Amino acid sequence: MKGSSTLLFISSILLLSFSSITSDSADVDNFLLCLSKHSNHNNSQPIADAIYTPKNSSFQSIYELRTNNLRSLYSATLKPVAIITALHESHAQATVVCAKQHGLQIRIRSGGHDFEGLSFVSNVPFVILDMFNLRSIQIDMSSETAWVQAGATTGELYYRIAEKSKVHGFPAGVCITLGIGGHLSGGGYGPMMRKYGLSIDNVVDAQLIDANGRILDRKSMGEDVFWAIRGGGGTSFGIILSWKIKLVHVPHIVTVFSVKRTLEQGATHLAYQWQQVAYKLPKHLFIRMEPRPLIGTGHRNKTIQVTFIGLFLGQRDRLLPLMKANLPALDLQVSECLEMSWVESILFWAGFPNGTSTDVLLKNRVQTNKVFYKTKSDYYKQVIPKSGLETLWNLMMDIENIFVQFNPYGGRMAEISDKQTAFAHRAGNLFKVQYTVTWSEGERGINATERYLEWSRKLYGEMAPYASKSPREAFLNYRDLDVGSNESNNTDFQVAQVYGMKLFKANFQRLVHVKTIIDPQNFFKNEQSIPPFPFHNFK
Repeated sequence: MKGSSTLLFISSILLLSFSSITSDSADVDNFLLCLSKHSNHNNSQPIADAIYTPKNSSFQSIYELRTNNLRSLYSATLKPVAIITALHESHAQATVVCAKQHGLQIRIRSGGHDFEGLSFVSNVPFVILDMFNLRSIQIDMSSETAWVQAGATTGELYYRIAEKSKVHGFPAGVCITLGIGGHLSGGGYGPMMRKYGLSIDNVVDAQLIDANGRILDRKSMGEDVFWAIRGGGGTSFGIILSWKIKLVHVPHIVTVFSVKRTLEQGATHLAYQWQQVAYKLPKHLFIRMEPRPLIGTGHRNKTIQVTFIGLFLGQRDRLLPLMKANLPALDLQVSECLEMSWVESILFWAGFPNGTSTDVLLKNRVQTNKVFYKTKSDYYKQVIPKSGLETLWNLMMDIENIFVQFNPYGGRMAEISDKQTAFAHRAGNLFKVQYTVTWSEGERGINATERYLEWSRKLYGEMAPYASKSPREAFLNYRDLDVGSNESNNTDFQVAQVYGMKLFKANFQRLVHVKTIIDPQNFFKNEQSIPPFPFHNFK
């Protein structure tokens, strides 16, 4: 079967799975009654309008709308007994209280970009709390701050900032469909990270629903919890309702560029030089490196094309001398440099054609080009030798369907202590790398999974000699269960230590301490969540 017929077949299987869910494993009917009892009856948006169960005709479409990794979607063995698309804060509070009372696990979804699907998949009876409708953005230019609800997307945030000011921005990701709730709780990085650090380095307050359904702000949650949710993953500690962020200053005009070089044009030498230079450049210059295989028509007619993508917080007449002094081999030309506003540069990074209206930031709230994929990450503290780059190139040409991205560190990232927030990957890193293999329904989708997973793990293994060690560090928001994982409903401390040290390094112990304070019974959990101290002996 191909095309729509295959999708119809898969959807039919999923619907059969939904229909098999009963209240035998959890008191689902009483859970739904409980929601009405505990939600705010004074608001104009009753919780009944936010509840979707398998009996609703739109249940399947709501479930799939923000499930961005088809691998996670189609390999799930159990589906949610209900989806609560919260329309009011009280709906989220009621979901916590009632799920806890009736033995259901909560999975929290803002944008649906969890790379392993942990925001919409579990192996025990669960509900999805979908934050997508809680998307208010309130900007106060007098204090240069904004309150942003968890369901707002990065694109919406950028648009609303630009509405108010042409000289303010916010350092976060260039994917415009990211949900603010999850993106910031894992760190939040983008092309202004070398100037202003991560998103969480520019957060001044937050609202969190705890395991008792209380809404806490920075003062009432305490500094330890506020520290933990900035980089430690909010879903281990509660439900992020909103963040208060500090806006940053950007010039009226910024400059972007994208320069491509193949192996035959000296890409390996350029990539080797980039590693030695990118992290030492002035803070207001960020250059990302993206190699990808180019496949010809003949036997082994393959090469690697490396793209150097840059953001300079200034005009090109200041950029060109910098590039000539620091990376002359790239030979950046005036014609390759585009000047534009900061918000327009977001569209450039997101891959839209030059001149696209910024209205797309509001219209594109959901990712549409969904594929099957597997992502892994690495931090590098030393330069990969040319022989190591050639190993990577050869593996990429073998895999073919692969996306690799090198993001430079240095600048502000090297100045912030690894203890200031839960995000520990700071000074000493030259760059971070993302490896993502992708495949499609046309390659028999889920049936191709094992083959691509094997390729992903082989590449990861081959790069081990050059990556960080003891532990081999990984980025939380590039979720990878291969670095260690627990069962859906059992957070074993020893297992958690393995992935915890890779994701958070020495900060893991403090995160455990905070978890023990805010959620000692371990209500909020997933396969890579933070456990309470083991003497509590809670599942």
